[in-house]
Amino acid sequence: MSKQLKYAYYPGCAAKQIQKEADWSARAICRELGIELHDMPKATCCGSGNLQETDPAAALAINARIFSEAEEMGMDIVTICNTCLQTFRYAYERLQDEEIRIKINKVLRKAGVKPFENKCEPKHLTWVLVEELGADELKKHIKNPLNGMKVAPFYGCHSLRPSSVFDHRGGERPGYLDVLIEAAGGEVLNYNGKDKCCGFHYMLTKEDDFLRMSGGHSFEAKSKGAEIITSPCTLCDMALGAYQAISEKKMGKKIDLPEMSIQQLIGVSMGIPSKKLGLHKLHQNPVPAFEKNDVKTA
Repeated sequence: MSKQLKYAYYPGCAAKQIQKEADWSARAICRELGIELHDMPKATCCGSGNLQETDPAAALAINARIFSEAEEMGMDIVTICNTCLQTFRYAYERLQDEEIRIKINKVLRKAGVKPFENKCEPKHLTWVLVEELGADELKKHIKNPLNGMKVAPFYGCHSLRPSSVFDHRGGERPGYLDVLIEAAGGEVLNYNGKDKCCGFHYMLTKEDDFLRMSGGHSFEAKSKGAEIITSPCTLCDMALGAYQAISEKKMGKKIDLPEMSIQQLIGVSMGIPSKKLGLHKLHQNPVPAFEKNDVKTA
């Protein structure tokens, strides 16, 4: 690997609080892979889709300010949250318009912030692993292969749609998780829900619909033979994992499908100790599934 992989790291709010294991595991695998993640001490919440709807100009300014910090660091931004990714990519796309960028930079100057010069790009960690590190390089670090374990990828809609802001990386035929699962030695389990919404943003307004959506995807994957379900998104992790037991009660069906982030799954295949990956914080114990496939969890 000749290219030096250094990024301004933006874990997102969820990974800093209730999904800390997503952050731990991202840092753990990146250390082993030689990927440098540099914290962004001045970065704020990206505003998610809520601010985009209520005050689009403010949303652009907030994200431009975050991009500006990464530019000062001389790095692209990498995140592990699909919702942060979608928010960033939407802002990044809008800021390609020079007229819009000039207007937003006037706001940044008034706030004493260095203008965004369009010299950094927001990316997801999975993009970095596939496009910049490469599956072949990743395979060199696999010490504890998954031995054909059937893994259901759950992409999460905010890393796919709208396809216009994701270039070739989004759309209706996602492939990044599939590549990483296979590199780790797993078998990709295909099912209809792999590229659908987890329902997270329905959680407060339409809880029943949310539980049927999140539980339904997990149940379908399990019924097709999945032993693990994995996601690149902290909010999908929460929907599919933390709420699985509640979904079971609502649906009247047993799911019992361990859910984990893609970086945790890769970490296991790399032989990283489970404590560093935060496996003990998961709501469904994945150890029996790994043991069934003779995969060690140290």
